[in-house]
Amino acid sequence: MTSSPSATDRRVITLPVEPGLICLRGLSPRRLRFEVEYGLERGTTANSFLFEPGAAGGAPVLVHPPGASFAEPFLGQLAQLVPADAPLKVVVSHLNPNRVALLKQLATGWPATVLVASNPGAQVLGELWEQQRPGPGGEAAAPADAVPLPTIEVVKQETSRTLSSGHELTLIPTPTPRWPGGLMAFEASTGLLMSGKFFAAHLCTEDFAEASRSSTEEDRRYYYDCLMAPMARQVETVVDRLDELPIRTIAPGHGPAIAQSWRSLLADYRRWGESQEKASLSVALLYASAYGNTAAIADALSQGVARSGVRVESINCEFAPPEQLLEAIHTCDALLIGSPTLGGHAPTPIVSALGTVLAEGDRAKPVGVFGSFGWSGEAIDLLESKLRDGGFQFAFDPIRIKFSPDLATLRTLEETGTALGRRLRSQHRQTQRRSTGGGLSESRTNPAIQALGRVVGALCVVLARKGDGPEAIGGAMVASWVSQASFSPPGFTVAVAKDRAMESLLHVGDSFCLNVLAAGKESGPMKRFLQPFPPGADRLAGLDLDATPSGQPLLPEALAWLEARVSQRMECGDHWLLYAEALSGDLLDPAATTAVHQRRSGANY
Repeated sequence: MTSSPSATDRRVITLPVEPGLICLRGLSPRRLRFEVEYGLERGTTANSFLFEPGAAGGAPVLVHPPGASFAEPFLGQLAQLVPADAPLKVVVSHLNPNRVALLKQLATGWPATVLVASNPGAQVLGELWEQQRPGPGGEAAAPADAVPLPTIEVVKQETSRTLSSGHELTLIPTPTPRWPGGLMAFEASTGLLMSGKFFAAHLCTEDFAEASRSSTEEDRRYYYDCLMAPMARQVETVVDRLDELPIRTIAPGHGPAIAQSWRSLLADYRRWGESQEKASLSVALLYASAYGNTAAIADALSQGVARSGVRVESINCEFAPPEQLLEAIHTCDALLIGSPTLGGHAPTPIVSALGTVLAEGDRAKPVGVFGSFGWSGEAIDLLESKLRDGGFQFAFDPIRIKFSPDLATLRTLEETGTALGRRLRSQHRQTQRRSTGGGLSESRTNPAIQALGRVVGALCVVLARKGDGPEAIGGAMVASWVSQASFSPPGFTVAVAKDRAMESLLHVGDSFCLNVLAAGKESGPMKRFLQPFPPGADRLAGLDLDATPSGQPLLPEALAWLEARVSQRMECGDHWLLYAEALSGDLLDPAATTAVHQRRSGANY
């Protein structure tokens, strides 16, 4: 696992799109931030677009500037393209303190800057522009030299304008709970959609567009699962609007552009959202986030819940209408509420949402409380005490995180969400069994399902470790759905349930060790790795393990082992099917036979 990159790891390159239009791409080859959507560890890019003024002059237009992480190289490149006295117009969409910090530097270097934002975006800009992080004693930090908030052109509805360069730019508000100030830009003559957070992927590449749809599919799916799935309804509404545009290329805020297969990507967004919409159980996730840290916690919890097959309804309490809040409270099967602490208090929208929960919430449904803080965390205490006094039952202990979550905390948060989802599903199955008289479910007695259970596989333990030093994380799982898949190269497949904690360590490019168990000697490893682990627990702690040539953990009592690297992943219902190429291996007990798993039904393990 890589550490957060230094400024020297980051640079900005210019990619001409067409005469008068330039993409300024920030490149970070290593993980940029400790947030769940960066979990694939493939670096990132930050794409901005500069429309240069026409021959007769006019204002250059900058669309979607990056955050302060790229400030030095980005501003250096921009200074070579735009004079400091130019009347620069800046279209802003995703807003957080990091992004506002760069906007302040823009306003300093280009005093005639005018910001263009949606109505919610203008509100967020006004709130964040004067906001100061708390100091060590909880008080607001002393402000640096104040930078006046530039003039803001507010886009209240979809609008088109002709730029001095002759380009026709359409601005499309695309509000979502995670990004209420969302604002896409579409240029008619090129068919270029500058989509901001939509359709993005965190990977570092200098190529303007992807080589093929398959080359980035896993990265875009992972990004969707992390950030888009909890707001699938709003995402589908945006996709429906985009279907009407004469798009030729989609250029998101992160990752390469999609030139040849953008229609299939829109179709994928719909398909990925269908599983969320069809889920019979849901968790309402209410939050507000001043600096983005509470939202990062919410993202990790959402990712974990969604992995279990439970739908997440994400609601930003600062912008959600009351009727949406009420519907979520009434229809959900569990409710999570998170808040930052600002000046020793919870933000007013959270206090209001808490009141609604206390008045309208079902005490039989589990709740959870989470939040970030800079000093004392009174908002989290408020949420916990009011809900406990109100008779609610807690799904997990309140989550209190100072500033932003680190890697280990992100893993714990994801597994906390998954544990909640599993618990809801288990309770749902018990209720269904009681309602049908307590007998076996129809699927288990179906002859075809019984026949499926007779398909046997080797009993194995999959072990993996990722990263080095204190940031290293490990995982373990028992696997019996294992089969050789190819001779050349030597490879095999492993099926991994989506709600396994191990799943996050088995993406394309990740390495692991498959430990094949011996018949008659499988009970010890089975007992050890089938036991339940609390969220965030190190499954490898305290074990006497050997290591493969590249350092993957190896069970010394295994019959045989194979070190492998994930080459492909295919979604198969509630599992991922992994194809892995074997890199090395050994037969440790030539006289033993392979342990196999005999099942009575194909409806369960």
